[in-house]
Amino acid sequence: MKIVSMCAAVIAVMLIGGCSSGESYVKAGYDFTRLDKVAVVDVQGDISGDAAKNQIADFFGMELLKKGFGPVERAEVQTLLKEQKFQTSGLTSPEGAAKAGRILNVPAVLVVNIPNFGEEMSMTAKMIDVEDGSVLWAGSGSGKTGKFLSTIFGTAAGAGAGAAAGAAVGGRDSTVIGGVAGGVLGGVAGHELSPQKAEKAQEIIKKICKRLPPRLR
Repeated sequence: MKIVSMCAAVIAVMLIGGCSSGESYVKAGYDFTRLDKVAVVDVQGDISGDAAKNQIADFFGMELLKKGFGPVERAEVQTLLKEQKFQTSGLTSPEGAAKAGRILNVPAVLVVNIPNFGEEMSMTAKMIDVEDGSVLWAGSGSGKTGKFLSTIFGTAAGAGAGAAAGAAVGGRDSTVIGGVAGGVLGGVAGHELSPQKAEKAQEIIKKICKRLPPRLR
């Protein structure tokens, strides 16, 4: 068990240090001081579950706050759009996103797309002017996630738990069988959104938003 723990620790050091990158571009001449509020209206792509999408939206909201914008609470966005029976499929175009912004009574909205959310993570974000549907700011970023890491830890933890259970039943064979079964179950559980993956997503988002112009200088 000590050997498993040591191996996992070494792998953690190797994988957590994975690099990430991000860049963004701004509409020339636009006055960002006009934007008092910005709503993250959609998080789409290779990501499922409201909890994960809300977390990504909150990470972008934190960066908006740092830049002097007032992000609209995610729950409020969802409630207002639902009340107006706005279809989420309409958010895939700048015009649809702008329409959602008018419903929310904000001058600009943010749409996030995540093409990859596995061991390789990539995402893009667009800030859209509600008045004319034009893109005010666009950014993209990518990096290695902790998916592989969480799978290893899940497998190791599951194997340890299974082995302990097998030992309690009795016999070396029971311990081996319990370890294998636990490892399989742990590996499956390890594919869920992990703290390492959330940390990497936040790191990428910070780099994407680094050159987003502040509302007030």
